[in-house]
This record gives sequence, structure tokens and C-alpha cells, in this order.
Amino acid sequence: MGSSHKKQGKIADNNAKKAKVFSKLVRLIQVEAKKSGGDVNSAGLSAAIKKAYKENMPKDNVERAIKKASEAGDTTEVMYEAYGPAGIGMIITGLTDNTNRTNQDVKTILTKNGGSFGAQGSVAWNFSQDENRDWVANTPMDVDDESREILETIIELLDENDDVQNVYHSANL
Repeated sequence: MGSSHKKQGKIADNNAKKAKVFSKLVRLIQVEAKKSGGDVNSAGLSAAIKKAYKENMPKDNVERAIKKASEAGDTTEVMYEAYGPAGIGMIITGLTDNTNRTNQDVKTILTKNGGSFGAQGSVAWNFSQDENRDWVANTPMDVDDESREILETIIELLDENDDVQNVYHSANL
């Protein structure tokens, strides 16, 4: 009797995690669909759809997100360049309907954990984009255990923010 409750709890936890990931992917698909005018063959929308399918998002949800793109409110893509512990370069990407709020949320998370914003171009020069439009560090750096823990905390806190889509860093984890 007790094990079925544990199983239901795990299922509920997994469903909550999936819902959070799906909501971020829906916003990404909507922004890319707006940019491309709904053309699924455009590079951005195609990459967003592939990312959604990789996370096992149902086809209905993807199609509904594309269709809703014309009705969606204005969402803006944001990209922040930051430094984490031990000078680890970070690129934080997101989608938001309020850039001031997102900017402040990200800044708060960084400063409370020993990070800081970098000037535009101060971190991006060390990254390049791959075929999925993900940022990859050109020269990854090794970090000590303490810096690794702090970086993982920062990434976890940023991932909990609904406006943050991805966090890329130059550390070897």
C-alpha cells in the first residue's frame, strides 16, 4: 500500500518537471513561429521543434504552439552574458514578456551566489553556436569542487525561473 503512494508521488514529480520544460518549449516555439511567419522549414522554428520532440513533447502540443503564435502576447528573446564563480563564463538565454523583471531576477540570482553580469561581448567571444543554435564553449575550463557546487546552484536557480530558457557555461563539469 505504501509503495503505490511513493510511485504516485514520483509520477507527480515527473509530470511537474515535464510541464515546466514543456511550457518553456512552447514559448520558444511561439517566438520562433512569429519570427518565421509559421514557416516550419525556417532554421529557428525547425530547431525549436526538434528540441521539443527531443523532450518527448506531443505533436499536438507543438502544432498548437505554432498556431497560437499569432495570438500570443509580445515575448522578447533575451541573452545575458555573465561570470560565475572562478570567472566561469556564462550565457543565459530566455524569453520574456517583461525584460526589466527578467533582468532583475537574473541579476539577483547571480549576485547572491557570487556571479555578475558581463558587458556585451565579454563572454560570447569564447562561445560558438552549434547546428541546434546552442552555445558551446570554445575553450572549456577546469574548476575546483567549491566553484562547481556554486555554479550548479546558480544553474538550478536560473532553471527555476520561467523566463530563462537555457544556461550555457565554459566549465568542465
